[in-house]
Amino acid sequence: MTFRQARYDEPSIWDLGSGRAGDLPAAVAGIPERLRRKAPVRWPELSEPEVVRHFTRLSQMNFGIDTSTYPLGSCTMKYNPKVSEMLARRRGAAEMHPYQPEATAQGALELLWRLEKLLAKVTGLPEVSLQAAAGAHGEYAALLMVRAYFRDKGESATRTEVLLPDTAHGTNPASASMAGFTAREIPSKDGCVDVDALRAAVSNRTACFMLTNPNTAGLFESDILEIAEVVHKVGGMLYYDGANLNAILGITNPGRMGFDVAHLNLHKTFATPHGGGGPGAGVLAAGETLGPYLPVPRISKNGRRFRLDYDRPKSIGKIKTGYGNFGLDVRAYAFALSHGEEGLKHVARRSVLNSNYTAARLGKLLPRPFRTLVKHEFVLSGAPLKERGVRTLDLAKRLLDEGVHAPTVYFPTLVEESIMVELPETESKRELDAFVAAFERAVGDTAENLHAAPRSLAVRRVDEVRAAREPLLSWKDLRDAGAKAETP
Repeated sequence: MTFRQARYDEPSIWDLGSGRAGDLPAAVAGIPERLRRKAPVRWPELSEPEVVRHFTRLSQMNFGIDTSTYPLGSCTMKYNPKVSEMLARRRGAAEMHPYQPEATAQGALELLWRLEKLLAKVTGLPEVSLQAAAGAHGEYAALLMVRAYFRDKGESATRTEVLLPDTAHGTNPASASMAGFTAREIPSKDGCVDVDALRAAVSNRTACFMLTNPNTAGLFESDILEIAEVVHKVGGMLYYDGANLNAILGITNPGRMGFDVAHLNLHKTFATPHGGGGPGAGVLAAGETLGPYLPVPRISKNGRRFRLDYDRPKSIGKIKTGYGNFGLDVRAYAFALSHGEEGLKHVARRSVLNSNYTAARLGKLLPRPFRTLVKHEFVLSGAPLKERGVRTLDLAKRLLDEGVHAPTVYFPTLVEESIMVELPETESKRELDAFVAAFERAVGDTAENLHAAPRSLAVRRVDEVRAAREPLLSWKDLRDAGAKAETP
């Protein structure tokens, strides 16, 4: 891109002064000297079509859920319905301000109140807060609630441990550490919690056991009632990581399983965008024991009026400016209402069906380390590829050449060369078959081609270590890196 220096002394058809070269336009002459530009503007010499075509080409190079399937295990990247997007962008929703008077936000508060009641029914936990900004934020807040509960009981000095399975999401131990607890891992047995190991680990030091069900191996923890009994018997709390709620939506819920507190990802189960143009939405739900500790404000209803209630003496306090992420809440509420109770059950059933169909077909190519029947996601092992000098990473890069986003790789860590796949209910059988066919071509390709992939994208395989240590985060970084590379 080249730039041209614009000079004030250039004659212009936009000249608002006398038209003589050197005269400042009348509008400029009225601007105080201290506010005038000290250096001329550097205008890029590009036409409108050039600019439009540049950014259109960039948009076509991007990969998103609107262009193809997104089989990221444990992330539930489902299609975002456009009706939800339209509703969230309506003026009454999009122009809401978090600090406008409550009297002018009654419709918004009512929507949030109704969404809380809906999610209470979904989770089986009566108290709900939409305040948390994302899943990890919800995890952290939930553990702060647990800590406050034991503080009020006078046990904060002894309740220092948070237990979690080796299938836990990576944010779980991080949240536990940030909340001031010591994380302790519980081993798996055939992909699920080893209940005997859990029983040996719990004690009066146990504050909480963090678990998602189904777990990140895609397996339902069938011993969940026994797990809850083991944790509660020593006075500990049971926390539900809601990342995998999509598999049980409307079929069962954390409350029935014995969980005391849970977070939900609206950007997973309820089809709102990941990020949504800002933070996510990590809803918190709690039972009667931990409900009083939910963050403020809470939404309360008095007659036909709604208000933000800060009068909750046991609350852990305010954890976010504003109240949650209203745009994502609108999308989630629209998604839930458009499906209805039976439709939400269908979401779970279809996601489990998609997962098992795809797992059965891909299991003929690569080994599946756990039991045959899975829930919303499944795990493969790419270990046999190592005999050809190929790794799971090579396979993932090769899938990009097929126009398919790669699944999650190297997680969960208890499986060698793991590949975790999730194809949610929004994908048709045609899409599932296309993904399987792409996977088959990638696995059957030569080691040479797998090592060289991707070939068809704008950017070839990057040096991941260098990208992490020396990231190019702006066009200035890119320019400086280019200049450095050209220096002899």
